[in-house]
Amino acid sequence: MNVLIPEFMDAPAVERLKKSHTVIYDPNLVDDMPRLLEMARSCDAIIVRNRTQVRGELLSALERCLVVGRLGVGLDNIDMEECKRRDISVFPAYGANANSVAEYVIASAMFLLRGCYTSTADVAAGNWPRTALSQGRELAGRTLGLAGFGSIGQLTARLGKALGMQVIAYDPVVKAGDIAYTEGGVKAVSLDELVATADVLSLHMPLVDATRNLFDQARIASMKQGAILVNTARGGIVDEAAVAAALRSGHLSGAAIDVFAEEPLKASAHFIGCPNLILTPHVGGLTVESNERVSGLVAGKVLEALAELAPA
Repeated sequence: MNVLIPEFMDAPAVERLKKSHTVIYDPNLVDDMPRLLEMARSCDAIIVRNRTQVRGELLSALERCLVVGRLGVGLDNIDMEECKRRDISVFPAYGANANSVAEYVIASAMFLLRGCYTSTADVAAGNWPRTALSQGRELAGRTLGLAGFGSIGQLTARLGKALGMQVIAYDPVVKAGDIAYTEGGVKAVSLDELVATADVLSLHMPLVDATRNLFDQARIASMKQGAILVNTARGGIVDEAAVAAALRSGHLSGAAIDVFAEEPLKASAHFIGCPNLILTPHVGGLTVESNERVSGLVAGKVLEALAELAPA
């Protein structure tokens, strides 16, 4: 069978697929829509990251495809309803990049709370900004608020607890009393309480109609004075201009934004020169180790699905 991979996938996983199937692997194909559409017509499975939009024109071109592998966990780039209607199975890599995202959240929070890690140039030049940089804050004792308490949120909670944080969480699906809260020592709260209480607020929710622009100007204004916002979920959940305004006014003391409403992010006036801000290009879940886990997991699921579809 034919497997099409138009974005980056870890090499051992690609070779594993090649042992039993014809594989077209071109990590640049996502940027060549005419070629992508042409090759899509003959594939039995396609494996994508977040840039390939499995909807509309591409989904129509997937005439014989019955398997979609997703090298990640977000599904907003895949038309799930149409895939279901066409009996196309979708296999995301749930849990495989959780550790990378959780470490990103905790590392960003520590960096922003301490506020001293950008002094290299000053110190090397013979300056000594010790007084100015001696008012950093510790992570221990702070309240970590998790908007979304799935596998990534739960692992982030464990890391935060290990470093002495109090952890609260809101999730409309994982109800209060669930074993995930009780075993993890995490308090389930409402969204309003989460936003008003958290010193570090980290987002771990999908982009759906109910979460689109959930963190708008009003909700960001209701965050605790001096709080830190970390978004490794999806860009459309947060009003980016409102985050920048809250940083400039001092209402937020820091923010780490890994995902954006439009990717790649274009030059943005509201972010340029914005203080206490970390911007990264959607890499929160990408490390050497997570790439291996994600690619291996998805390759295995795709191989299993194709084996079931193979004629006896």
